[in-house]
Amino acid sequence: MDEQFSEALDNLYNKLGGWFNAIIENLPNFGLAVLVVIASYFMAKYINRWTYRLVSKQVSQDSVSRMVAKMAAVVIVLVGLFLSLGILNLSKALTSVLATAGVAGLAIGLALQNTLSNTVAGIVLSFREKIQIGNWIETNGFSGEVLDINLKNFVMKEADNNVVILPNKLILENALKNYSLTDKMRIFINCGVGYESNLEQVRDLTKEAIANAFDQVEKADNVEFYYTEFGDSSINYLCRFWVNAVNKKQELEAKTQAMIAIKKVYDSEGINIPFPIRTLEFNNKLALENNELKD
Repeated sequence: MDEQFSEALDNLYNKLGGWFNAIIENLPNFGLAVLVVIASYFMAKYINRWTYRLVSKQVSQDSVSRMVAKMAAVVIVLVGLFLSLGILNLSKALTSVLATAGVAGLAIGLALQNTLSNTVAGIVLSFREKIQIGNWIETNGFSGEVLDINLKNFVMKEADNNVVILPNKLILENALKNYSLTDKMRIFINCGVGYESNLEQVRDLTKEAIANAFDQVEKADNVEFYYTEFGDSSINYLCRFWVNAVNKKQELEAKTQAMIAIKKVYDSEGINIPFPIRTLEFNNKLALENNELKD
């Protein structure tokens, strides 16, 4: 028993001695690994600030700039960690870490598929020059001003002051009309005049009225005027012209101004804008006569 105990102690001492020798031999590598980790930490902080300044010049969304900067910093830290493990000859540990990270990333990706798709879509939208905060757009059945593009949602405010929040992937996957990309907008005026009107006079007066009402319309010939149909109570026409406008409000203001100008000219020239007429016929004369006879 004493011999076995002594042998066990000798083995323990030998094991501890081997570990101590290994620590002493790898002490320079350990110090170098620590220096690599510390250097990567301070480098990540510098990369974080530098990336944030760079991205913020290109992207107006602060949340996106901060996220990209953090991702760059995390990459630097991970590179430093992997280098330090390699210096310590912990290749097996490095392989295990990579395998674990891959499995964890796959599981997280499957669990947060919708969230990640909205995040990626938000990043893509943030870098699109044709969609900016303040633009007036129409998409997914909504029309309004873009208020914010963050990593989760696309926020816009409609003309009635209601805020609409849409997932980013819906904006990226569906058609979008941006009224603010150009500084001109075509205005459409639909109206009708009485059958007794002089159609040539109506055409000329309408084009001149619009040309006088808008500085952007240099002359009456720039106004398009087309008769479209013989309606039930009027001869209808379509009038089109260009104005400087970038949102729905300016479009409505221009249309209102045009309608006021047209109405004033028609009133002064005695041109009638008829309203729908309905004729009611009561073909019950016989029934009335029978009631009189009964009385």
